[in-house]
Amino acid sequence: MTASPEPTPVRSAPADLRVRADVAGAHRAPAQTAREALASARQGERTLGQLFSDASRDLSAMVRSEVALAKLELQAETKTAVAGAVGFIVAGVLGFLGLMLLLFAAAYGLFALGLPLWLSFLIVAVVVLVLAGILALVGKSRMGKVGKPERTQRTVQHAVETVKRFKPHAE
Repeated sequence: MTASPEPTPVRSAPADLRVRADVAGAHRAPAQTAREALASARQGERTLGQLFSDASRDLSAMVRSEVALAKLELQAETKTAVAGAVGFIVAGVLGFLGLMLLLFAAAYGLFALGLPLWLSFLIVAVVVLVLAGILALVGKSRMGKVGKPERTQRTVQHAVETVKRFKPHAE
């Protein structure tokens, strides 16, 4: 005859590992091993470490998704900005070429009035250089009027003073 294995005695699990009572029938489930009881108790409850781990993982996922969304938005905005910048560059080049043609036309217009060709181009060049000098002086005077960012300086100084006064609480 084969001997049947002896049943292992069922030990009483600690209070936090006991199987919870069935709410509908208010009776206990059949006796379980401590390992099974621990597994079933852990299904509904999580440790503080698990909660922090989950919160950290969720926060990381949220930050990654926000960064991905920002990248997509910036890509669309960048394409629009590049198209606008290309338009400005082409307009600037064409404007410059148009100005050169006008200056040549002015020089040949002075030549048609009877001045020598070299003098016509010299007069146009002097006028352009004088105009450039005047614009440079106006730009320099306007740049001198640009003030310091006073509000930003005040807020930065206030933030530095606040940080200097901060003393961590002794625990």
